[in-house]
Amino acid sequence: MSRIEWTDATWNPVTGCTRTSPGCDHCYAERMAKRLQAMGNPRYINGFDLTLHWDKVSEPLKWRQPRRIFVNSMSDLFHDAVPPAFVRAVFDTMAAAHWHEFQVLTKRARRLPKIAGDLSWPPNVWLGVSVESREYAWRADHLRRVPAAVRFLSVEPLVGPVERLDLGNIDWVIVGGESGPGARPMDPQWARAIRDQCVAESVPFFFKQWGGVHKSRTGRVLDGRTWDEFPVAAART
Repeated sequence: MSRIEWTDATWNPVTGCTRTSPGCDHCYAERMAKRLQAMGNPRYINGFDLTLHWDKVSEPLKWRQPRRIFVNSMSDLFHDAVPPAFVRAVFDTMAAAHWHEFQVLTKRARRLPKIAGDLSWPPNVWLGVSVESREYAWRADHLRRVPAAVRFLSVEPLVGPVERLDLGNIDWVIVGGESGPGARPMDPQWARAIRDQCVAESVPFFFKQWGGVHKSRTGRVLDGRTWDEFPVAAART
């Protein structure tokens, strides 16, 4: 099971990645991959170099209890180095495992509309892009061109203000501060501005964490309460 607040489990048919924007500067997945490599974990023999694990592609079919599954918490499925055939195989598994809900998150938004037409888009696949500051709000424009049943924005780590998000055709927004060594602080007003916009436009809002070097100390309470809203997803069948 996962300790990520907005999901139940993680599934990593790909591990490893490369940095693409400032949100990657203190990547938790890179730190974890190096730690697992040092521990001798065979999945991370290549450290944080991008690695395909074909034997993991069918893994969710073995999980009979319905779950929300974060796809590739340790990589990016839409990385340019992941072949289209592999992406299709992952999507085929998600379609077959219809009793789960799959949450796919990417920073490679430009690749989405290029490959979307070659993929099946079952109702249990949620697709999101990361928006760490106003400079990367354009990723949502590419997301809107993809026929996902649920489209979401992960505004995490929020390292700069995003004064106004275009929430058209966006079904869910997650906000969180950066955590771990070297974590950059998140101004509370940045989080409030996005929360207030979501409330005004009736978009479900999830506040994940304040972050910091010791995120357990800062918690996830925003203005006296937790915000744990989820999108209205298609019913599991």
